Amino acid sequence: MRSAWADEETRKFSKISNLPIASSLDLDAVDAIVALGGDGTMLRSARELDGRDKPLIGINIGGLGFMTSVSEQDLEKAMECLANDNFEVRERSVAECSVTRNGEKGAPFRALNDAVITGGSSTRVITLDVAIDNDKVTSYVCDGLIVSTPTGSTGHSLSAGGPIVIPESGVFVISLICPHALSSRPLVIPESSRIIIHISDSRDDLKLVADGQISFPLRQDDNVEVVKSKKSIKFIHLPGHSHFSVLRHKLNWSGSSVKQP
Repeated sequence: MRSAWADEETRKFSKISNLPIASSLDLDAVDAIVALGGDGTMLRSARELDGRDKPLIGINIGGLGFMTSVSEQDLEKAMECLANDNFEVRERSVAECSVTRNGEKGAPFRALNDAVITGGSSTRVITLDVAIDNDKVTSYVCDGLIVSTPTGSTGHSLSAGGPIVIPESGVFVISLICPHALSSRPLVIPESSRIIIHISDSRDDLKLVADGQISFPLRQDDNVEVVKSKKSIKFIHLPGHSHFSVLRHKLNWSGSSVKQP
């Protein structure tokens, strides 16, 4: 049996008000992290882990919650499963993105969901030269670009017309935001690829955003590199978890209501 601790903010939830408070939580000393919230909370928790080899489980108290595999009603069940080692762990790939400016490469950002090149309120298009493993793909005229992990395929990438990818798939998805060519389509490439995006024609408010939480301003002639991180994120799932069940529920998938003869 394992013991459970909560930080002061988390303890305010009535269902876990009996948990002792960890005044100074040492992430290196814990066995697992329980995140209460939605996908944003999961992304923040993954960022706080900063590459530590600690599994993460999400309790959905937020909105869509594609990454939170446990409903609020099953919180007590989840705690019992954790205490009794009755769960499975699955690994999720993480993207690592960095910016090279004037020949100097900056510190990398880690992204569980996606790395997005985007502007603010400006309507001016940008030009991005994309190469994969030193092989030029093309120059895109667009409003922005998304490099998504399989986990992030149900986020911004999906809204931009990208495919839904099973979390354990070893791929990246490159999706464009409002491309100015009908022939531009999402690309699915191996996660072993090295993606280089050259900012060929920029605007003042262009930035690189990791998981919607960390941003870095971009300039013309910057190079954005995206590769698979050497450190993954481990997700905890309770017995019987099904990713397709999550998709059916969150995306309101249903079969035809027309009866066959």
